[in-house]
Parts: sequence; C-alpha cells; structure tokens
Amino acid sequence: MPTPRSALAAACAALLALPAQAVAEDGLLAGARLDLQARTYYFSREFPDAPAGAPSRAEETAQGLILDFRSGYTRGPIGVGLDALGLLGVKLDSAPQRTRTGLLPVEADGRAADRYGRLGPTLKLRASQTELKIGELRPNIPVLVHSDIRLLPPTYQGAALVSTDIPGLQLGAGQLRSARSRDASGTRDMFALVSNGASPGARLPGSDSDRFHYLGGDYAFGQRTTASYWLGRLDDIYLQQFAGLKHTRPVGEWTLGANLGHFDTRESGTARAGRLRNRASYGQLTAARNGHSLLLGLQKISGETSFIRLDPNISALGNEVPTYEFGTTGERSWQVRYDFDFAGLGLPGLTAGVRYIDSSGARLPGVADGEAWERDFDLAYAFPDGPLKHFGLRLRNVVARSNFRTDIDENRVIVTYTRPLL
Repeated sequence: MPTPRSALAAACAALLALPAQAVAEDGLLAGARLDLQARTYYFSREFPDAPAGAPSRAEETAQGLILDFRSGYTRGPIGVGLDALGLLGVKLDSAPQRTRTGLLPVEADGRAADRYGRLGPTLKLRASQTELKIGELRPNIPVLVHSDIRLLPPTYQGAALVSTDIPGLQLGAGQLRSARSRDASGTRDMFALVSNGASPGARLPGSDSDRFHYLGGDYAFGQRTTASYWLGRLDDIYLQQFAGLKHTRPVGEWTLGANLGHFDTRESGTARAGRLRNRASYGQLTAARNGHSLLLGLQKISGETSFIRLDPNISALGNEVPTYEFGTTGERSWQVRYDFDFAGLGLPGLTAGVRYIDSSGARLPGVADGEAWERDFDLAYAFPDGPLKHFGLRLRNVVARSNFRTDIDENRVIVTYTRPLL
C-alpha cells in the first residue's frame, strides 16, 4: 500500500509527464478549488464528581487553519488529479492542569504543544463515475463516521474507491493503513474504542492494527428511500456490519422522516482483543415544517460487549452525541430534539437547537442498572452578507449526569472564517 509520501511522489511524476494541454483550463485545472477555514476554538469541560487528586477540569483555547485543495482531472479515459490537505493548530491558552481537551497535543512534560500540523497529499484517478484515491483520506460511512468535532479533523492513510456508475447505487471500498489523530501531527496504528463507563471511548486492550477494510453501499429507491449495508473489519480485532433504512415523505406542509439502523459486531480473525459480541439498534422519527424540526429517537445496546468503533471517530449510533455516546451494553436510551431556523423570522443564518437524552439499564462490573442523561443546547450564526460574510459563530452548552460514569459540564465557543481562495 503506497504511503502518503510515495503517493505524492507518484502524483507529481505523473503530472509532470502529462502534456501541457492535459493540464489546461479544461483539464487538471478545470474545477480546481482551494478553500481556507480558520477556527478559533474554546473548549471547557468540568468534572463535578472527580475524586480528590484527579483532574477536575480541561480548558484550552487554540487557533486552527485548514487548507483544502482539490484539483480537477486531466483529460482522457483515466483522469489524474491531486488533492492536498494542510492543517495547522496553534496554542492560544493552556496550562498543565487543564490539558487533554482534544484541541492540542500534550508533550512529555505535561504541557500542551505550542503548535502542530501536517500536510496530507492524495493522488486520485477517475474512470467514468468511478474514483480511486490513494493517500490522505476522510471516509464518512456508517462503520467509519468522520468526526470533525475539535480544532482539526482526524485523517487516515490508505486507498479508497467510490463508484456511482449504476444509477441510484453508490458503492464504496477501502483499505486504511494508519491514522492521524485530531490532536497530533504524526501517523500511528489504528485501534478500537469501547464504552467502559468511565469515558466515551476507552482503548480496547490488544486492538492495535495496521489494516482496516470496509465495503458497502447505499441504494436509493427513488428520491425518498435509501437502503444501506456496510461492513468494516479491523484485522484480527473485530468485524462490524451495519444495515440501515432512511425514508422521507411530504405530508401537507410537513416533511416526515424515519431513520433505522442496526449494528452487529464480533471478534475477527485471531481475535487478539478477545471475544467481542455487540448488537446496537436505533430508530429516529422526524417532522419538519417552516423552520421547525422535531426528532424522537430510541436506541438499544445489547450483547456481552459495549459498542465498538475505530479510533479516532464517533459512530453512526442514533443517540450518540459528542459528550456521552449511550453505547454501554444493556443501555436503553431515548432522545427528543428540537431545532429552529430563524430565517422565517427575518434572521437568516441564525439557528438554535436543544436536545435531551435519557438512558437506563447499562451493565458493567459492579453496575447492574446504570443510568445517564444529557442536555445539549446549540446556538449558531453565520453572517449572510456584509463585511463579516465569511464569519460564523457557534456556542454549545452541555450538562451530562450519570450514576456509573463521570459527570460533565461543558462549554464550547467556536469562531470560524471560511472562504474559497481559488
């Protein structure tokens, strides 16, 4: 499997060998774009029930820069292109007793790094409606959900194939060889996370691997119904299957929707992390009208093991949120969420949402009926025009309580500047 460096070298060699007309305005440069996003990110998480001597607070502020270049394709039966992702994170405020927010790397002396960053190239080839990418990847599928929820996004290195040659059907396959965490510069092996009650994702012992494979697709039955099946395998650790169904239907002035999903996870190959058995099912019903949106959700986790995912990502579970994921074995949870878009009131760009999730039945050593709840409030504003047109502001406040895991009070303030440069 080519590394990002060898992929970049191969891409440069291929592009240099191309005739000038292949790289002209109607070739490689056609549709090329370069986007810049700057993020100023404040993150604060307090642990009210932290035991004496344990950290009771994580609080940092950092500045992030994301440069995303995407080229067009050269002309011919097989088009060649090159993408590149440049990331830079800079410390604005931190202290040794307030680190580990996920915004900045932590050095050996316990202090946050002043800066970190990385450059990831991606060679891409296209034939008809089938595209192969080799290098820096950001897959976003049910068995590997892309989680851009901190200062910089996590990425993987490997190869990915996407095809839409069959009308209504999108197929995907890939092999990943390494990962870069959201708060790190270098690459590392991948590993599995499992809910253990103490944190949203604890490292599953013995789960390190340099091979993650995925395969699956989404098929649209007309414009209202989509069925999905995906499979992911972390070599010699776990095999995970996902089946899902989404449906929307207009009823008068309302748009009603349903989203159903089921995961089945078990050990794979030599089972270096031991016996794993998990099943997770969720269902969501939505109703939207004139800027109002209401969601009701149910989720159930069963089996001998809590829900498992590939680090460093969230999951497609219906009731997972960035604080609690409600994925402990035996846990049954319900969710109600309300969102409102103020555009209908003459305030375009302003949105707000509130969500409440409640659970019971979690089973862990020493816990027979674990209970948890979480309330989230989000407020976001994107300036629609004027001198601040490219700026956005998002506020999040979270209160999460449980009788079997750490209580959390959280606040986030995110200021973004997003602009196309090419």
